[in-house]
Amino acid sequence: MFSSTKHSTPFKSGVMACALLGFTTLWLPYSYGALTVSSTRVVFDSDKRNVSIRVSNPSSKPFAVQTWVNTPADDQITPVPFIASPPLFRLNANKEQQVQINGLPNTLPTDRESLFYFNVQEIPQREAGDANQLNIAMRTRIKLFYRPAELKSTLLDSLHALEWSIRKIDGHARLVVNNPSPFHISFVRIELSANGKIVNLKNASMALPLATQAYELDGFKPQSEMKVSFSVITDFGGYTTPMTQPVTLNL
Repeated sequence: MFSSTKHSTPFKSGVMACALLGFTTLWLPYSYGALTVSSTRVVFDSDKRNVSIRVSNPSSKPFAVQTWVNTPADDQITPVPFIASPPLFRLNANKEQQVQINGLPNTLPTDRESLFYFNVQEIPQREAGDANQLNIAMRTRIKLFYRPAELKSTLLDSLHALEWSIRKIDGHARLVVNNPSPFHISFVRIELSANGKIVNLKNASMALPLATQAYELDGFKPQSEMKVSFSVITDFGGYTTPMTQPVTLNL
């Protein structure tokens, strides 16, 4: 449910091709990464020229570090209106580096947030004298929300506008949330209850701005007088106090 993930990834082309010699990339859990990022998400207000984030190396080994911004599709082709600086640097043991994300002129929507991802890839330094050494490149991705200055409400205000219902989709009952707000809403927990029966929706997908999101109910039978309790991730990576709202039955 957290906005940051760590996983291995192929190196980018160009200068990084030289670093490929002697390295292998593998999938490893988040906890195996050595570097840390100072935030689990970035909010880039459109009236600012840049935002900064700290990358720290609490380990005992140096790393080469590559940073960039890309789309939710995680491709390296689609242009994005952001440049990370520095894009490539060495980070010694127990040191940190401030990375600046610079905004570029763009034509992004002004009536809602736009979603991108900030990437930090750590590249272990190969130790001399060990030709058979296996080095693993890990990558952290955190959400970057581009927030237009034209938006006058707040993320927390938008939670009261959410509309919950049970609808039949492809022959199955689904819990549907309508998000009429301009904000992305990342759920930490969603709990649906009715007549003493409770179902917890795990790994619930983020609700996109001005859109609906449906969730499977895993055999839960819809009833009257249903309620949903939920908590979301704030701009600062914390969790909101659980909020309870009614659920409409629209089968």
